[in-house]
Parts: sequence; C-alpha cells; structure tokens
Amino acid sequence: MKKVLITGGAGYIGSTVASTLLDEGVTPVVLDDLSKGRAEFVEDRIFYQGDIADAALLDRIFDEHPDIDATLHCAARIVVPESVSKPLYYYRENVAKTIELLDSLQRNRCTRVVFSSSASIYAPTPDGRVDETCPVEANSPYARTKQMMEEILRDWTRGEGAEEQRAIALRYFNPIGADPQLRTGLQDLNPSHALGKLIEAHGDGTPFTVTGVDWATRDGSGIRDYIHVQDVADAHVAALLRFDDVIAPAAADRYRIVNVGTGDGTTVRELVTAFEQVVGTRLDVREAGPRPGDVLGCYASVDTARELLGWAPRRTIAEAVADALAWRAKWSAHLASA
Repeated sequence: MKKVLITGGAGYIGSTVASTLLDEGVTPVVLDDLSKGRAEFVEDRIFYQGDIADAALLDRIFDEHPDIDATLHCAARIVVPESVSKPLYYYRENVAKTIELLDSLQRNRCTRVVFSSSASIYAPTPDGRVDETCPVEANSPYARTKQMMEEILRDWTRGEGAEEQRAIALRYFNPIGADPQLRTGLQDLNPSHALGKLIEAHGDGTPFTVTGVDWATRDGSGIRDYIHVQDVADAHVAALLRFDDVIAPAAADRYRIVNVGTGDGTTVRELVTAFEQVVGTRLDVREAGPRPGDVLGCYASVDTARELLGWAPRRTIAEAVADALAWRAKWSAHLASA
C-alpha cells in the first residue's frame, strides 16, 4: 500500500493514524475542513482543506494522487450533547456527506474503505462485555449517525456493480493519551471524559467524585474501555495493511465489523489508581450515587481483532495517562505562545 486518503486526518484519531502510516512507510493524503482539526497536525503532510462532500475536490485529489489505495473515513461531528440539540446538523454532516463521499470514491474506483465507527452504538449488556454479534441500540443522534453510516457502508458493498467495493468498520471505545512521540494529541485541553476530570481535579486541588459504586463490576465502580490512542491507531493501520487478507477482493461478504478495545476494560477506580501512580500523589476521591442516565458501561471482546488484524493492545492505562499529561503540557505551551 502506497497512499491512503484520510478524511478528518487533522483530528485526534486521524492525525495519530497518519503519523503511524508514515512510520510504516505509507503516505497519508489528508482531507479535513479544519473546523475541529488543527493545521499544526498536518504540517509537512499532503493536505487538502475542504469538505468530504465536495465532489470536485475529491476528483482533484484522485487526479493528483492516482496511487491512493484505500480511504480511512474518520471525519465526523462527535459531541453527544451537541448532537441532541442539533440533530439535523449531525445527520447532514455525518450521514448525508458520507453518502457524497462514497459516491466520489466509487467514481474514482477507490474500493477499499476503513471506517472509524463507535462502540457507542451497542445496546447495554448485563456484564458490560460486547462482541461484534451483540445487538446495537444507539442512544443519541451522534451514535445513530455512526450506526446509519455503518448500514450505508454495508449496502454500498452489496449494490449493483459493487463487486469490488469493500469496507471494514472499526468500533472503538474510549481513546485516551496521545501519540507517544507527542506529534499530535487531543486538541481540547479540558476533555469531558473521566481522565479529563482527573486532570482537572489534580490541577485545581479539588475532589474527584466516583459516581456509582454499586455496579456489577469487579470493584463496584462503572467500567469503560479506555484504550491508548496509539493502540487505536495501530488497529486502523493493521486494517489498512491487511485489508485484502481481511476481505478478499472476490469475497461473498465484503463488509466486516471489528471491535477495538482492551479486552477487559478499566473501572473508574482503576483509572484513578493509574492516574495517582503517574502523578505520584493521592487525590481527594469521594463517592456518590449514580447520576441520572449513568450506566454500568461496556468493554470490548477483541478476539476478532486478534484473529483478523493480528492486533492486540500493547500499552497500559498508566502509559496513556502519562502521554496525555505530557501532551497537555506541550500543547498548553504551544497555545500560550501562538
């Protein structure tokens, strides 16, 4: 594989995958509108600023790079509360524009697609463990757009004249951390996930509250599948480099779903412990009942990823915390000097 088109390649996930492709000797061609992505993340990379629904721009990209072998589709709006307040915006940006993108890919005979999907589409399970056969039940407009995009991709591989069109959907869980070489990371200095709240509590000297301590988990706290973003990137690169092994060109079923997670998840208490180990101090940790809408959580079975992609997570939660803190310090200094 020589070149890969990455939509959303100036964002958190896309830019980390782009770096990993470069490390593997594959050239990323980045398409991003920079509404959320950062220009700093595409410096010294082939970059086109624009919309994934811009057919003329897509045609120009393929005219200038006819050796693009596959597309990694990362571009999406991803803020759940915003999707609740602006559902039509999310359906237009994520779903309608994906249709336009696929039309351009089909016209330019780019028949391999790896899609960055989301584990948020899974229905809850009693023990939190989900594999690719578990039912889906997206519970926000954002998650429903991911579910719809998957269905569109599945149908795209089955339509008339679609004999060469193939797609792999990677349902990943909760990426944290940063590129270990600190080339890229989270654009937001104050993320809303639990690690972000731990960083805030540590910096401000305020308590961190564990909400819900009676869940059916190994320590009573909720469970999430926090995974190092570099492991997520490695899974994407494995899907791209092994694409024809995962889905042969003449395969009857040309659509595959693969979970990307740690295989056992991380409870909130375990995340707190890892954070304290990294920073070398104890936090003021308090307990409270679950908030309205809180759920036990979920984590991935990754047997399919091991089998099909030859991939397994390699980095610890403590490494993810350390990389997140190192990136935050670097990014803060950059923003302050900009």
